[in-house]
Amino acid sequence: MGLRFETRRSDSPWVDAVWTCTSEQVTTMTSVAGARWGLVFWEQAGQAYAGITGPETRTGTAPVPEGAIFTGIEFAVGTSLRTVPTPALVDGGIELPDTTRRTFRLDGARWETPGPDDAEALVESLVRAGVVVRDPLVAEMLRGHRPAVSGRTLERRFRAATGLTRGAVRQIERARTAAELLAGGDPAADVVAKLDYFDEPHLARALRTYVGRTVGQLREGGGGAIALDVSQRSTS
Repeated sequence: MGLRFETRRSDSPWVDAVWTCTSEQVTTMTSVAGARWGLVFWEQAGQAYAGITGPETRTGTAPVPEGAIFTGIEFAVGTSLRTVPTPALVDGGIELPDTTRRTFRLDGARWETPGPDDAEALVESLVRAGVVVRDPLVAEMLRGHRPAVSGRTLERRFRAATGLTRGAVRQIERARTAAELLAGGDPAADVVAKLDYFDEPHLARALRTYVGRTVGQLREGGGGAIALDVSQRSTS
């Protein structure tokens, strides 16, 4: 019982991952910090819903629609919506209007509601229509290049595109990776060394801040429902 996740990585340069989830006999969950915005679609009691999710800077407790089935698209860092600045989505989100089981409304147009296997097709359509965009300067930086601009300009553009600083993205991503490794059975000392934490207390603080779990809870599956696929069932 709880939340059952299935996650797969995407080959699309615009998408980081596609996930599905079902909720059974659970009404709240631990939310987890995340550096990406997304689209999420769900059905509950025969009613369809859709929403835009924003980056989250901290852990917390969030309600869960019981008996719901979700499909989510996590967009790559540096992408954004044309009409909704990503900074406006940080630690929040928007429920989309006029959603049916077949279609949803976004940016003044109606789109087909995707399943997990055709999420990339939807994203390609959104990109072609200019609904989903990216800052080429940020994209260049994320590919490992050093654009010919000042560090201040790069940081400003990065924050405008993602809603977060580069340092915040690194910290959030590292804590999520640590949680997945610990849930998979890696010793805390190995995780500290692998992810370059200063020591185990620093790792523990990061987990409390961004994941809302202790090392022991991650290893034992304790603490209740959590909005993170720590079961290591990701597929490609």
